[in-house]
Amino acid sequence: MSTFGRVYRVTTFGESHCPGVGCIIDGLPGKVPLTEEMIQPQLTRRRPGQSKLATARNEADEVKILSGTEKGFSLGTPIGAMVHNIDMRPHDYKFLEEQASKRSKTAEEAFVPRPSHADYTYKVKYGTHASSGGGRSSARETIGRVIAGAVAEAYFKHQHPTIEIVAWVSRVGELEFKMPEERMKTVTRDEVDESMTRCPDEETAGKITELVTSLKEAGDSVGGCVTCVVRGVPDGLGEPCFDKMEAILAHAMLSIPATKGFEVGSGFEGAKLRGSVHNDPFCPKTDENSHPAQTGKLSTATNNSGGIQGGITNGQPIYFTVAFKPPATIAKAQETSDMSGTSVTLESKGRHDPCVVNRAVPIVEAMAAMTIMDMILIQKTRA
Repeated sequence: MSTFGRVYRVTTFGESHCPGVGCIIDGLPGKVPLTEEMIQPQLTRRRPGQSKLATARNEADEVKILSGTEKGFSLGTPIGAMVHNIDMRPHDYKFLEEQASKRSKTAEEAFVPRPSHADYTYKVKYGTHASSGGGRSSARETIGRVIAGAVAEAYFKHQHPTIEIVAWVSRVGELEFKMPEERMKTVTRDEVDESMTRCPDEETAGKITELVTSLKEAGDSVGGCVTCVVRGVPDGLGEPCFDKMEAILAHAMLSIPATKGFEVGSGFEGAKLRGSVHNDPFCPKTDENSHPAQTGKLSTATNNSGGIQGGITNGQPIYFTVAFKPPATIAKAQETSDMSGTSVTLESKGRHDPCVVNRAVPIVEAMAAMTIMDMILIQKTRA
């Protein structure tokens, strides 16, 4: 499915080498301040070609709102928005056809699906696949998500100003930065963006730069993790049993290309603890441990729950981590098979990220914003 959400419904469209990509957003209330300038910063953070650690594909990714706004405000009707693909090089993928032509087979038999890419699975599911790039499985598809996330954040600024969403790179390969819980309460996007790695720890960021640069030169890639905190969320959001807040967050995050894992709060480390250690005791709400959007009288002394209990937000910061695999397309020669099962050596070409996590940061923020937005609008139906 290309649509996410129940009330705040987002449908993305486009492929990596088609004329453009974007989204249709249904469910945004009217009279919300919304302009292209409010959306663009997140797209600029996501765009390719922004540093030596990213793909060389150079796209400005300038958004154009096509419908649903007038004089800088939403109309309550569907928002249409898109970005034109400019720096397309479909000829970079001619190597797949060239390798096929060298063998006396049909084009179908001689096609070589890239290892761990979506070429093979799209082919067996749809009977065809995009001839260049990853098609719908490309990270270009996430442009529509980032647009929709920025629109949701425009709504938050208008109606729920306490909500803040900040993500950062917490791991690349074996290099890890564990942010203290106290800093999670204050870290900003500006702090995260001080390094092109988007890891807000100077020492770790330097080591990540060295690692990714060396792998790029070697034609290889590496995976990593993005951690995200959502502060100032109203309590009472989430729809048990099957649409618990953490369940929909997991759905949202694991729909991002290249994701392989998700944990919320204490996550897998929590499985090692005793209940007497892991439990979050309740305590009186104060200005220091709460925010104006909390309606209850209690806060918690710790936050191992990650701001969610019983699938419902308790007003504490929501924090979670998303794991990304190494990018599948690498320059190194790989031994694999064509569609007939014949062994071949594949040498991929094209422009690709040696590690995706620094550019995935605004995508994770966008999916978090879309999830929170949908849950807020669902909760409003109960009023």
